[in-house]
Amino acid sequence: MKILVFTEKPFAPNAVKAIENTVNASGNELELVEMGTREDLLASVKDADGLIVRSDKIDAAVMDAAPRLKVIVRAGAGYDNIDLDAATQHKICVMNTPGQNSNAVAELVFGMVVMMCRNQYNGKSGSELKGKNLGIYAFGQVGRNVARIAKGFGMNISALDKFVDDAVMEAEGVKPIHEVERLFSDNDFVSLHIPATAETRGSIGYDLVMKMPKGGVLVNTARKEVIDEAGLMKALEERPDLRYVSDIKPDTAEEFEKKFGARVFFTPKKMGAQTAEANFNAGVAAAEQVIAYLKDGWNKYQVNR
Repeated sequence: MKILVFTEKPFAPNAVKAIENTVNASGNELELVEMGTREDLLASVKDADGLIVRSDKIDAAVMDAAPRLKVIVRAGAGYDNIDLDAATQHKICVMNTPGQNSNAVAELVFGMVVMMCRNQYNGKSGSELKGKNLGIYAFGQVGRNVARIAKGFGMNISALDKFVDDAVMEAEGVKPIHEVERLFSDNDFVSLHIPATAETRGSIGYDLVMKMPKGGVLVNTARKEVIDEAGLMKALEERPDLRYVSDIKPDTAEEFEKKFGARVFFTPKKMGAQTAEANFNAGVAAAEQVIAYLKDGWNKYQVNR
């Protein structure tokens, strides 16, 4: 069977080599298309049985062009670039690779947090993290790694996740919170790890951000869609003490930067998973999952039904 690896943003060379070795050892055929165009994707997917992608958009048109396609694996945690409804209609299994990028994203959270606490290293006196309160919105793999690192800084940690039992959080020294308003009002730092769903899109805006304590910092390494940009901008205008850092540039990034200067920071592109280790781990995991599905229907991380 043919496994297609299609990436506009290529895997690291060592990850590509490991993927090639994994697929070859399984007896399947591998086709690698790096920095491909939409036309390249539609052409190469025609005879593919399995597909591995990163942030590439996979919609119904791609699936229409791939009559043999049985499984798509997103090398990473987020999968909003894949049309799940269309995949279900085409009887295609979609999986992600949870946990493979989680430490990389968690480390980036604290890279940005420390930078903001030290005023982007402008020479002026800053503040420390020890003893400060951190709220984690979604306690999945990334959230748990954020909590682990926060303990090393001596922070007080709480989290909100309606899908995780309180006992799980408490076992890791994390205080469960059940109201999103309290998550914001009780914490100096709030780190977002929620997916972009119908429920969460535009849910983080003026009312919630205004509840943060003086000097509060909102950290977003999740999705830009969860932010109500107009509401957040209004809150930052009314509260000169608040700050926002994000691994995802807002649509109105230039306006944010012009109005708020060093109170905001955005990475030039999504950097959470941009480490050699995360790149390697996600790529190999994706290859192993495609192979397992094609061999015997293994679908532990299926995200569509």
